[in-house]
Amino acid sequence: MSHRISGPELAGLYRATRQRLVALAEGLDRGALAAPVPACPGWVVRDVLAHLCAIAEDTLDGRLTGVPSDADTAAQVAARADASIPVILARWSRAASRFEPIIAERRIWPAVIDLASHEQDIRGAIGLPGAQDSEIVQRCSAQMLSRLSVPVPLRVRTEDGEVLAGPDPDPAAGDPDQMLTLSTTLYEAFRWRMGRRSRNQMARLAWSGDPAPVLDHLAVFGPSATDIIE
Repeated sequence: MSHRISGPELAGLYRATRQRLVALAEGLDRGALAAPVPACPGWVVRDVLAHLCAIAEDTLDGRLTGVPSDADTAAQVAARADASIPVILARWSRAASRFEPIIAERRIWPAVIDLASHEQDIRGAIGLPGAQDSEIVQRCSAQMLSRLSVPVPLRVRTEDGEVLAGPDPDPAAGDPDQMLTLSTTLYEAFRWRMGRRSRNQMARLAWSGDPAPVLDHLAVFGPSATDIIE
């Protein structure tokens, strides 16, 4: 699946995922909303929802012009600490009606990738897996794999085909088919690219050889300090 999609399609992915996550959140009880999120240390489910609302609101208000720092995200959650979940969800929906056209116009991939990642963070935290084969996961995974940079030739095989990363194989090294190969899925690739797997978990993936040369180059964020089981 190509990661090259139009701005309106990108906004549509955000909208569909937001609506699915809002519907999920509306059915959560107090205990689920207070569940720790292993993929976001220090946060509970409620905090992740507050952050997602804040991304839309802060962008519209000019307080956020790029990928937020840790200090930014902490401030986002703190600023909404007294808001109830129904209020947070309503505010997010209102802001999204203006934010989604901006996503389309500016092709804001980070907002879409962030939402796709956090939906899975929340689902993992509350033990309700779902949408792992959704279009947003497939598209975001393809986008993230297309930007994979590693120091040795690497082939990543998924159900969507294969991605080649790193330098070209050295013809003098022998058969190019012997290059390091990882067999995985788009979902799993998306999770390790976003730092939702530990280094040990990445080392245990289906590698054709020793993955040591690339392990520290797979995750954009992280990797996780602890194993994340979903």
